Amino acid sequence: MIEPNALLTLEVDKPAAGGRMLARHDGQVVLVWGAIPGERVRARVERVGKGVAYAETLDVLSASRDRRVAPPDWRCGGNVYAHVEYERQRRLKGEIVQDALGRIGRIPLPAPPEVVGSPEAGYRMRARLHVNNGRVGFFREGTHELCDPVQTGQLLPETCAVLQRIESHLGAEGRGIAMLEIAENVPATDRVCHVEIDGNANVDALASLSIETGLTGLTAARVDRAGVEHLAGLSTVTDVLYVSEETPPVAVRLRRDVRAFFQGNRYLLERLVRHVLGLLPPGPVVDLYAGVGLFGVSALAAGASDVTLVEGEPVSGTDLQNNAEPFGPRAHVRRASVEAYLRSAHAPSHAAFVVDPPRTGMSRDAISGVIAQTPPRIVYVSCDVATLARDVRAFIDGGYELEGLTGFDLFPNTAHVETVAVLRHS
Repeated sequence: MIEPNALLTLEVDKPAAGGRMLARHDGQVVLVWGAIPGERVRARVERVGKGVAYAETLDVLSASRDRRVAPPDWRCGGNVYAHVEYERQRRLKGEIVQDALGRIGRIPLPAPPEVVGSPEAGYRMRARLHVNNGRVGFFREGTHELCDPVQTGQLLPETCAVLQRIESHLGAEGRGIAMLEIAENVPATDRVCHVEIDGNANVDALASLSIETGLTGLTAARVDRAGVEHLAGLSTVTDVLYVSEETPPVAVRLRRDVRAFFQGNRYLLERLVRHVLGLLPPGPVVDLYAGVGLFGVSALAAGASDVTLVEGEPVSGTDLQNNAEPFGPRAHVRRASVEAYLRSAHAPSHAAFVVDPPRTGMSRDAISGVIAQTPPRIVYVSCDVATLARDVRAFIDGGYELEGLTGFDLFPNTAHVETVAVLRHS
C-alpha cells in the first residue's frame, strides 16, 4: 500500500486527465505531475485516494527527448505541460481525446485526432484573477496560493503591465476586492476589467483605475447585492472576425460584455469558427448554448438564411440579441435555457445543430430533446473530453454516428483541449 510522502521510482506510461501522467507501482495506479510518457522518474506521493496515488516528479532519471526547461513555477496558471516540447503536447492531447472516447464513451478510435496548434505566448483574451490584500494573480494548481501571472506567458506583455499597474494602484483599496476579470479583443485595443467587491472597498476611488492603468472600461459588482456599477469607459469589447477565406473575406462584428463567456484564444478563434461553419450543410441552423453568437451569428454573416440562436444566460443573451439584430428576420434569438427551448419549440425541418455546452456537457433532457428533433448533422464543440465522450455515446445510442473529430489547442501548456465532433444521423 502506497503511503503519503513515499518516494517512488516510476516508469511513466501515458497521459491522463488533468495534466498528470499515468504510471504504476506494484500494480497500483499513480498519477504523477511533471513527467512525460516513456520517462523514468523519482516522485513523491502527495496524497492517496481510492485505489489511486497522486505524486509529483522530483528527479528525472531517464528523460524524454521531448523534455524542455519549464517555468520556475509550473503550477502557476495551469502550466502543467510547459515542460513538454509543444509538438509532443499536441500529440498527448490527441491521445487524451482518444482515451476518453474509448474508455468513457466506448467508442474506439483507430488513431488520435489531429490537434490544431497555437502560438504559446500571449494567446489568452480572457482571464479571471484573484486578489489578496491588493496582490493580483492566479491560484497555483491545487492550492489557494497566489502566483504571478507574468510567468505563465499566457497573457500579452501589455496585459501583464496593466495588471501590474492595477496591483500598484489598488494598495489598501484592494483589501475589499476578491476577484477581477479581464477581457480583451483579438488585437487588444479593447481591454475591460470587472471587479467583485467583498468588503469595504471605496468604489469611487476605484473609478480612476481605468484612466491610470490603460483600461478601456471598468465595472464592479458587490457580492452581497445585485447589479453592476459602470465605473468608467465601456463595459464591452468588440471584435471583427473574418469567418471565411473567400475574396473578399466575410467579416462578422461581435460585441461582448466583460463578464460574458467567449472562447479565449486570440490566435485560433477565426480558425475554429471557420472549421465549424465548414461542417454545416446548406440550410437552416440551430445554435444551442449560443453565447454572444460566435458560431450562429458568424453563420448568418456567411450567408445562412435561417439561424435559431438559443442562450439562457442573461449577460450573454443580451449581447447575442444585439449581435444578431443586423441580420433581421434571418436570425431568431431565443432567450431561454436549451432544455426549455427544446421542450417548447420544433426546430426547422432538416436544420443542422451546433452545440457548445459548458464544461459539464449537455443534460439528459437536452440530449434527448435534440435527438427528438432528428437533425441530420450535429456539430458538438466541447471543452471537456470526459463529458464529450459521455454525450457522444448518448447520441450514438440515439441513432447517430461519429463522423469526424478535431482538436484545437486553445490553451497551450495546459491539460485542456477543445474538441469539435461531427455526428451524422444514421
